[in-house]
Amino acid sequence: MPAVIIALGIAFFGICMKMGIDGFAAKDRNVTVKGLAEREVDADKVTWPIPTKELGNDLPELYERINITTQKVKAFLKKNGLTEKEIAINAPVVIDLNAERYSTNNQPYRYNITSVVTVTSNNVKLVRDIISRQGELLRQGVAVVDGGYENPIRYEYVSFQQMKPEMMREAIHNAETTAQLFAESSNSSLSKIVSATQGQFSIEDRDANTPYIKKVRVVTTVTYALDY
Repeated sequence: MPAVIIALGIAFFGICMKMGIDGFAAKDRNVTVKGLAEREVDADKVTWPIPTKELGNDLPELYERINITTQKVKAFLKKNGLTEKEIAINAPVVIDLNAERYSTNNQPYRYNITSVVTVTSNNVKLVRDIISRQGELLRQGVAVVDGGYENPIRYEYVSFQQMKPEMMREAIHNAETTAQLFAESSNSSLSKIVSATQGQFSIEDRDANTPYIKKVRVVTTVTYALDY
């Protein structure tokens, strides 16, 4: 009788060991893959700052001149199809060149006054067309200065949320296709999803020369279980 009990105990212990080994091995029967989805889209919002500048010694006169210049810019924009709500005029900024810390006081003019008219529009095509024709302002005596780093033209894609679900589905589908190929190569079959990330979205310029064309990209990481 004791021998029977011992034999049963050994058999039970063997079964438990096998289940434990199988369970441990099953933990490694996973494959983690990345799924990618990309789109090229046209920007649907543009912000165009238009800085103009006047130099002189008579501050009241400069204010009058910069106001005239600003109105010319505004009239040019409205003439070419932009609406009042798409145009914003910032308060003029005055720099007293004599008060500059490193000034040598040899400046030909004392004051530098700058005004910025900012266009914000969803009609990107129209604004790009106007930008290409801003030379017409020169014929009116309006010199538009370079915006530089402070006032760059910015193109955005704000309709991103509308395409997000579709791109997520595509990224997950691509991840599944990759996992399926891996499973076939390892003589196994694809099982359920063990874990997945929501996906990281990015919106970038397609290239430096076409900032009005955006590349939307999403990468998701999915871990699948494999059945052997």
